[in-house]
Amino acid sequence: MIALLAQAADGGGSPLGGSLNMLFLVGIFFLIFYFMIMRPQQQQQRKHKSFIDGLKKGDEVVTSGGIVGKVAAVQGDVLNVEIAPNVKVRVLKSQVSGAYAAKETPAAPATEEPAKK
Repeated sequence: MIALLAQAADGGGSPLGGSLNMLFLVGIFFLIFYFMIMRPQQQQQRKHKSFIDGLKKGDEVVTSGGIVGKVAAVQGDVLNVEIAPNVKVRVLKSQVSGAYAAKETPAAPATEEPAKK
């Protein structure tokens, strides 16, 4: 009976090889998480911050609300954005989601009329 209690207290060893292997696996998962999610997000945030800091008059921007316009003036953390001729709105720099690059629409192919005789 005492021999059975001694074996139960010993635990008989973990099938994965102990707590050291478990700690190693957690470390591997953290490294994968860091390089796949955290690091790219930090790089994207740095790139966006440098874009926001470099905004100047004449830049075309799109806000997080989807408004597209040209920067008319920069005053601290507020931008005056011209969204139509003689229509300006004040927008916080933090609400600018990025630069606006208009997509060029391909020109419609010219249809030729058949020659009349």
